[in-house]
Amino acid sequence: MTNENAFSLPAANLSSEEVRVFALGNRLFNAEWRPAGEGEDSLDGLGPIFNAVSCAGCHRRDGRGRPPDGPDEALDSMLVRLSVPGQGPDGGPAPHPAYGLQLNDRALPGITAGGRMRVRYEAVEGRYGDGRAYMLRRPVYAFETPGFGAPGDDLLLSPRVGQQLVGLGLLEAVSEAAILALADPEDADGDGISGRANRIGAAAGETGRLGRFGWKANAASLRDQVAEAFLGDLGITSPDRPDENCPAIQVACRAASSGGAPELDELRLRLMTFYVQTLAVPDRRGAGDPAVMRGEALFAAAGCIACHRPAMTTGEHPVAALSGQPIRPYTDLLLHDMGEGLADGRPDYLADGREWRTPPLWGLGLIETVNGHDRLLHDGRARGVAEAILWHGGEGVAAREAFRAMPEADRAALIAFVLSL
Repeated sequence: MTNENAFSLPAANLSSEEVRVFALGNRLFNAEWRPAGEGEDSLDGLGPIFNAVSCAGCHRRDGRGRPPDGPDEALDSMLVRLSVPGQGPDGGPAPHPAYGLQLNDRALPGITAGGRMRVRYEAVEGRYGDGRAYMLRRPVYAFETPGFGAPGDDLLLSPRVGQQLVGLGLLEAVSEAAILALADPEDADGDGISGRANRIGAAAGETGRLGRFGWKANAASLRDQVAEAFLGDLGITSPDRPDENCPAIQVACRAASSGGAPELDELRLRLMTFYVQTLAVPDRRGAGDPAVMRGEALFAAAGCIACHRPAMTTGEHPVAALSGQPIRPYTDLLLHDMGEGLADGRPDYLADGREWRTPPLWGLGLIETVNGHDRLLHDGRARGVAEAILWHGGEGVAAREAFRAMPEADRAALIAFVLSL
């Protein structure tokens, strides 16, 4: 499937009843929510502060968001996480006292929005081993028109684009033991690749739950991810997130009408979770092409597979169609130090300010077809695969340098392999 709906198909092994449930979830995913009292009962309660009016607003056609190209563009399918130094009550980031854990740049009439984040780019020049020049873009962010006063010098921020949603249920079905078997937090084997597990709710010495979703593996389950996105992005409460997203200083926000308690009920939370769990992974394209096959060998030889692990097998999952499946996601679901160039400086549970979860690569070659752009990495700074690799630092330095030193034809083959996934 290579058309613009390639990320929106149900898993092929769902039953007819499960396909019906998937369709109901799809309808809810694309539905636009309205302010309390202005919409249908089932879509009532947007805001009071928010970033989007639908899930599809950040994940168009279940795909990837993109950053602004410059300071005159608004953050459309991108959000900015906020916090201050310290630790929240569950071991996670400490919310900013005025702006919370996310910059909400939109608000209902009569409500003050958090403010606006602008981005500009600085040029970072470099050369491949063969002398060919390249230029990367380093984003620089500015918090403008703050709705509740200057955020302070201790503000920590982390811009993040929405990721494509394919195959998430399969990743949820991989056993915790299988993921932890790939971890090497002390780099005991001396290969320069550590890989650490994030833990959610690991406060007060508790072990916490294994994180596996989000750019920093800061969500333990897809239900958690869905509930958190509804609250943070749309201002929609749910059984798992029953309190409105209104810091104490935001008085008008706290006094605004509600669309229900909760606004997203248990049934619809389950529908949305099932939908996200069962989005199919697109088929590969051109796997037998000689250049792609050569690129696969180069990808392995460069050491990329130390983090982008090709193969896993799923364990047991409540959705039977996800259980016992051999999969090729090209991730280890672990945190890795990616160097100062990609650091956001913002801890997230056990993840520090330089660590990011290895993103799966399946479906990556279809982002341009589905979403009309090729922006990669957590903040979309990379214009294509080559720039994404060239931003790798920390544990990714050796792989980056192997790619940078390749002849142009080999670089092209490696990129062709990644785009075939």
